[in-house]
Amino acid sequence: MLKFNIRGENIEVTDSIRDYVVKRISKLQKFFEDSVEATAHVNLKVYPSRTYKVEVTIPLPYLTLRAEETSNDMYGSVDLVTDKLERQIRKYKTKVNRKSREKGLKNIEFVPSDDDETSDDDLKIVRTKQISLKPMDPEEAVLQMDMLGHDFFVFQDAGTNGTSIVYRRKDGRYGLIEAE
Repeated sequence: MLKFNIRGENIEVTDSIRDYVVKRISKLQKFFEDSVEATAHVNLKVYPSRTYKVEVTIPLPYLTLRAEETSNDMYGSVDLVTDKLERQIRKYKTKVNRKSREKGLKNIEFVPSDDDETSDDDLKIVRTKQISLKPMDPEEAVLQMDMLGHDFFVFQDAGTNGTSIVYRRKDGRYGLIEAE
């Protein structure tokens, strides 16, 4: 069951906007098991140039879905972000199902992660996050990293039971760091 936390910046979230957001994003529930309870965090922003940005984050126990889109139409941005989230879910499910069949696994869980916000000007830590590391293979970690739009991802390697990090290299390929 999806709950909604809809927030507006420089815009009043009217009933019609709220209803449209709930209607569109609720369609994603068909991909979740009935027992899954999650809150969809939706930020609606209006810029002085009259462009609308919609950001949606849905943290799940095994995955964090996140997408953002900007366009000249608020409702169009909601449609675009919903389509992007649906593509992410389909890609994720296809990849997980393929990996599960290859390995004969039934339940695979993934580590949720959020953006770390740090200042480039000084080394002061401005935000601390705690994550639980769940077993996965490096390819699944790369998929999770790409879906979140991050440049790195920390996970527990299912093969070695050690902590590992995948990261995006400057040449666009991926690297793997294995901790000892």
